[in-house]
Amino acid sequence: MVELKLADYKAEKQPDWCPGCGDYGILSALQMALFELKKDPTKTAVFSGIGCSAKTPHYLNLYGVHTLHGRVLPVAQGAKLANPHLTVVAVGGDGDGLGIGAGHFVAAGRRNVDLLYILYDNEVYGLTKGQAGPTLGLGEKTKSLPKPNPQGRINPLLLAFASGYTFIARGYAYDVKGLKELIKAGIEHKGLAFLHVLQPCPTYNDLHTKEWFAPRLYRLEEEGYDPHVPEGLPPEVLEKKMARFQEKALEWGERIPVGLFWKAELPTFEERLQAFLPRYPGVYPAQGPTEPLDLEGLLGEFAL
Repeated sequence: MVELKLADYKAEKQPDWCPGCGDYGILSALQMALFELKKDPTKTAVFSGIGCSAKTPHYLNLYGVHTLHGRVLPVAQGAKLANPHLTVVAVGGDGDGLGIGAGHFVAAGRRNVDLLYILYDNEVYGLTKGQAGPTLGLGEKTKSLPKPNPQGRINPLLLAFASGYTFIARGYAYDVKGLKELIKAGIEHKGLAFLHVLQPCPTYNDLHTKEWFAPRLYRLEEEGYDPHVPEGLPPEVLEKKMARFQEKALEWGERIPVGLFWKAELPTFEERLQAFLPRYPGVYPAQGPTEPLDLEGLLGEFAL
């Protein structure tokens, strides 16, 4: 294989996000992460839903699928299970993933499919002119809202934990180097990785701007936080780790942590499938038949 350059991961099409949008930083971090991991573009796919963030696959020189609103995780999981040798990254906004896609977000956590899901969180529906997103706080009013938000805020980290994600992290769109490292760690994690990215929207969200975030953000590792949860921990140790996670996941306001919150080592869904499909992942659906097609037998083998 020819040695890859960073430019090889960049599509010819130029991004058309608003000037100053945090999406530019996330795109750069993703391109850098794939380059540094030397991921083969022909064996890598990025999936998106609907919204500003959904344009991401268009700006990457690799396989990409622009799916339906809120449906990115089912499609991405299907692709990974059909071809377990594919590097899969799913991306979406807070509205896409925690609004219409909230049910899929929870269901995905039960499975622990080996992929990375990056949530771009700007607290508003940017593509449809700034309506309140699922992560905007109760009573908060951005310049795009006629009245304060009447609904409470979803905490993405706590929801991911409750759903069963085995890797939970938070990054910041304007900290490209730090975000790149979290993306790399999420891709390399064996299991379902969730990366919550704080992504200021300069057009519609005048509450939580980069000037607001700058003095509040701090790195978890600077305080000696340990996110690793190996198998077989004594119940009392696990309980303490869960309490510490919850404490940090709830921290919001004067101090906001970024970094890796939780990393558990559990069997992936692909590994669990081997109990039902002994030849998987050596034989997988996207591979096609390796011998004359026995449709009835093939359907029987991949039916659960």
